[in-house]
Amino acid sequence: MQAGMREVKKFQNRQAIMVAAAHEFKTRGFANTAVSDIMNAARLGVGTFYNYFGSKEEVLMAIVRELFRRVGDGVREKAENNSSSLELLEHCGMSTARLIDENRFILPLLASAVEHSDKPEKIPKNLSPDFKKIFEEIIRRGQAAGEIRADIPVDLISEMFHSIYQAAAFSKLAIPFQENIRLKIKILLDGIKND
Repeated sequence: MQAGMREVKKFQNRQAIMVAAAHEFKTRGFANTAVSDIMNAARLGVGTFYNYFGSKEEVLMAIVRELFRRVGDGVREKAENNSSSLELLEHCGMSTARLIDENRFILPLLASAVEHSDKPEKIPKNLSPDFKKIFEEIIRRGQAAGEIRADIPVDLISEMFHSIYQAAAFSKLAIPFQENIRLKIKILLDGIKND
């Protein structure tokens, strides 16, 4: 097999494992999914799993990173259109809301993975470091441009954005998830906007 074909096959196997893992985690729950379940769903041998991932926690983190990478790509594309920092924060926030809403297994999975993992050291303390950086970069840009209040620390604003998703996920209000997020983002943006 040529080197190029091997790389294609490796990519395809990795993607197949991630798709199968997402399906199995959603269906069975993180704690009840074994590596063998993932590999049966991917139609690959169990040993193949360890050519790509060291544990099911690692594959979960790869799935999460891939989903958040898509959000980052969308934000960068919007930034190229000279959107304001407030518009970028709203776009990033709502893109994330759609991602979570379309992949509802992600939030409970992350909580379950931390709680039920037999390898908790494999779960990063900050589950989405690139995602946090995206928000922080937008906020810094907005503060430098005078669009966002500079008297509020970047980390605090970023933390507030992250807490919106958990609050909406556990909300008892009769408001759909994405609308709940949209309203919370509007309140947050109104509070950090530099008048």
